[in-house]
Amino acid sequence: MKKILVVGGSKGIGNAIVQHLVSHHTVYNFSRTAPSFGHNNLHHFQGDILTDDLPDLEALDSIIYCPGSINLKPISRLSLDEFREDFEINVIGAVKTIQHYLPLLKKGNKPSILLFSTVATTLGMPFHASVAASKSGVEGLMKSLGAELAPTIRVNAIAPTVTDTDLASKLLRNEKMIENITDRHPLKKFLNPEEVANMAAFLISEKAAAISGQVLKMDCGIVSFKI
Repeated sequence: MKKILVVGGSKGIGNAIVQHLVSHHTVYNFSRTAPSFGHNNLHHFQGDILTDDLPDLEALDSIIYCPGSINLKPISRLSLDEFREDFEINVIGAVKTIQHYLPLLKKGNKPSILLFSTVATTLGMPFHASVAASKSGVEGLMKSLGAELAPTIRVNAIAPTVTDTDLASKLLRNEKMIENITDRHPLKKFLNPEEVANMAAFLISEKAAAISGQVLKMDCGIVSFKI
């Protein structure tokens, strides 16, 4: 049974990850609101990653950092503060978490770190300037840390396409938008949170012992194929 910290595990992809892991692992969740379910293996700590102190833990084997943003606007309407806010939640929050727990993680059982990017870092998409810039920072952080912390700690990232969560609700707010997004993907689908949770569980497991420094694109073909 591993000891896993999930930052942002109360909603969306983070919540799906917590639900997937909690039956077989001790899961510490740090988020502003509590998950909608309870479990003997789940320990919730309430707080804002940017303003509050992280809890002290006795042992830790994996960090999964889930917070993100989808701030889609034309560049002319994006303020510098919005760019800063997106960078803070995506990059600085991850750095804060990793720095706080790194001494503990180095003592962990085959430890690993998992971060989240987006397909928008690879696929140029209008109105994604802020999120693509901050998530590109996440990918750079992941690559650098993967090299720095090898061979002790593996570091990877998942870059999902549109996923059916509250965060993406504006992109999926009616049947026409759902149809358009579905048709844009060569696999004629977009993601559900459980699919991403499955990949997250794999990447922090011993089955992925040979994988580090990688961005796993869960893109339903939108980046990989031109059909």
